[in-house]
Amino acid sequence: MSEGRRRRRGGGGAARRAARGAVRFETARFIERRIPNFEILDAEAIEIIEENAELVLEEIGVTFAENPGALDLWRAAGADVAGDRVRIPRGLARRLCATAPARFTQHARNPARNVEIGGRTLVTAPVYGPPFVRDLEGGRRYGTMEDFRNFVRLGYMSKYLHHSGGTLCEPTDVAVNKRHLDMLLAHMTLSDKPFMGSVTAPERAADSVAMCELLFGRDFVAENCVMTSLVNINSPLTFDATMMGALEVYARAGQASIVSPFIVGGAMAPVSVAGTLTQVLAEVLAGVAYSQLIRPGAPVIFGCFVTSIDMNSGAPTFGTPEASQILYGAGQLARRLNLPFRSGGALCGSKLADAQAGYESANTLNAALLGGVNFMLHACGWLEGGLVAGFEKFVMDADQLGVLHGLAKGIATDEKAQALDAIREVGPGGHYLGCAHTQANFREAFWRSDLFDYKPFETWSEEGARDTVALAAARVKRLLADYEAPPLDAGIAESLEDFVRRKKDSMPDAFT
Repeated sequence: MSEGRRRRRGGGGAARRAARGAVRFETARFIERRIPNFEILDAEAIEIIEENAELVLEEIGVTFAENPGALDLWRAAGADVAGDRVRIPRGLARRLCATAPARFTQHARNPARNVEIGGRTLVTAPVYGPPFVRDLEGGRRYGTMEDFRNFVRLGYMSKYLHHSGGTLCEPTDVAVNKRHLDMLLAHMTLSDKPFMGSVTAPERAADSVAMCELLFGRDFVAENCVMTSLVNINSPLTFDATMMGALEVYARAGQASIVSPFIVGGAMAPVSVAGTLTQVLAEVLAGVAYSQLIRPGAPVIFGCFVTSIDMNSGAPTFGTPEASQILYGAGQLARRLNLPFRSGGALCGSKLADAQAGYESANTLNAALLGGVNFMLHACGWLEGGLVAGFEKFVMDADQLGVLHGLAKGIATDEKAQALDAIREVGPGGHYLGCAHTQANFREAFWRSDLFDYKPFETWSEEGARDTVALAAARVKRLLADYEAPPLDAGIAESLEDFVRRKKDSMPDAFT
């Protein structure tokens, strides 16, 4: 055997040994529901809400502030434009919405991580937007770029999290006009799951598209969706130029936008469920229709983020029955428009990852599964009404997303699931622990938490009597210690880093 062949064989063996020693973790495929959606509105209620939403658009209208280009497009489409107020004739917005796809693929740089958004799917994405972070050791503090990177790493290693998300926390140690570049670079290099683009200025959305062209290739981006972005409506009934400017960039590039009213019931919408659903539908109709005026066929998601208000303190509340009712109703309205639906998450008002956080988060997660949500933002890590991204809360929620996967499967009734052979074998008065059916199926029979403690009291006490937050803190450390970045072509990585460097060097820092 020649020396060259020996080297090649040795290199292959080294690669195989490295692969065997590498950290392995699973990533679950996005959910395809095999259970029915819970539909809370009857036919009469739907008719009332849809009729009232059309009335709102036609008689009251919506405002497109400081955006003459949008006003020109609406005028050309047949709307009544007076100043910056746009009144949309009955049926026009709905007709425009019809060109948006009912389901689309968001591509990841690792094709195995691609997600389908729409139809019967559920895609989970982490917390978005908090200025603060919290962990057991450091407490509550402003987020940094290293905090952001650590959340991306945790998201990458979380089995039941399908999407890397967007602004996992605000990295306040980086200038406002430059941090989007560092955040996108982290998503693109530290994870190979799909991610979200920047919406804080139209030029930052354009940077997001340009960086995706470096990562995926310009031709691929021109023909495929590789980004989702969150475009909040300034409720009530106002579309500001910043968010609409970002939507325009993404729609022209064929990238997805979540058109999402941001509503605190009683402050930014009526206190009644039906009144709030009317406003939500009117706002989404106008926003989705505008995306289709920019580019017919651009992917877009019907968003609904609604919480109620505590009338004593004025603080937003989460996990309430009214919030679930609105989620269920909005899901029905989205499906009638044949649009993907965004809502839900592990939402809570608690300052800590405590019992309040657990109850409120569980209420919202379950409502999102049953309500037909296709894209669940804030699926893990949310604390304090969205002001805080919690590290322990992140892994606690990410673990519980596995429950949704289990519930969404429905109940199998094939021959194995019927288990008649087991019932025959055990007979009256026996037990199933040692029977053939149990031995053959126990490994996959039940969902198992990777976090919760089910040990006997004595063992738990001897190991330090750790509560769930302590267990979660240990899991955060273990995951971050085990993290290995997914492979990325060196040339692509260099081009992304060079783009970020040049863009940051081209402008002074701005912190407002």
